[in-house]
Amino acid sequence: MPFLRSGSAPATPAAALAVLLALGTLLAGSPAQAQSGRRGDPNSSTRYQESAYDEIARLLGAGLPQEALDKLAPRLQARPADPQLRFLEGASLSQLGRADEAIVIYTALTRDYPELPEPHNNLAVLHAAQGRLDEARAELETALRLSPGYATAYQNLGDVHAQLAGRAWTRALELDPANPALRPRLQALRQLPLAPAAR
Repeated sequence: MPFLRSGSAPATPAAALAVLLALGTLLAGSPAQAQSGRRGDPNSSTRYQESAYDEIARLLGAGLPQEALDKLAPRLQARPADPQLRFLEGASLSQLGRADEAIVIYTALTRDYPELPEPHNNLAVLHAAQGRLDEARAELETALRLSPGYATAYQNLGDVHAQLAGRAWTRALELDPANPALRPRLQALRQLPLAPAAR
């Protein structure tokens, strides 16, 4: 999905793939391990990840979010608390342009797995796409408290601050149209490539 753009356009395949890069972190994270700690076969979780998560990730990477949702439905019914499946569901809904539903899923993930930074980052992307920059900034700051080395969240936070600066400079220009410093700043800001960065 376009990050820091007005509106709620559906995600591009490249952005969906970026979302899925986070799965490496999620799959290695403690929530899945904690859930699978009661399993008898130590390889069962790995086999499940390869068969379920990778297949859905490939569908999303190919720009087929509805097919991904169709594959997710029975798996979520069997494993409704699985954080990776829920994350993929949010990514699928985001790619379909169903941002409000994705927000519900990511918000629930932040409650159920408060140690995961990725749902906060993805919430920030959705909030920013809908123009809710203060909410986006708060989610990114939470993601960075949870994972201080989360480069994507830092990139997104910079983009949020840039857009907030743009709003402030635009308002300043409305109030003081003769100010020579404002137009060059706004022009420079418009040249920044605000890349998709959901994951």
